[in-house]
Amino acid sequence: MVNVPDSHQDLLDAPFAVCATIDPHGRPQMTGVWFVNDEDAIRMSVTDTRKKTRNLQRNPACTVYIVDPQNPLRYLEIRGDAEVIPDDDFEFADRMGVKYNADVRKMTPPDQKRVVLALRPVHVNAVDISR
Repeated sequence: MVNVPDSHQDLLDAPFAVCATIDPHGRPQMTGVWFVNDEDAIRMSVTDTRKKTRNLQRNPACTVYIVDPQNPLRYLEIRGDAEVIPDDDFEFADRMGVKYNADVRKMTPPDQKRVVLALRPVHVNAVDISR
């Protein structure tokens, strides 16, 4: 599991996060994502044609930002490097679908492949400025 302080562990079960990658021009590209805290990484299932996938293949630098849905002054920022891993058999996509009660297979166009983005943390910021 990703090493997050006890005060912010609940955010690892949040419904979504924002994933930031670096585009070809060196600028941040951010999108909302579903995610799972899994073993030593934050994992996301996306298709191989997504901008974030292409960005990470070029530059693995990645940040996942999770804001507390009840208190926007409390958040978790996880920085690290992400690996792009093929998920041809939908093994991870199916596990992620359980969290979201969704059939990820039906969400994947037939001409695209699923990949796992595995963000391995280098730095974690757990912030609560409401205190």
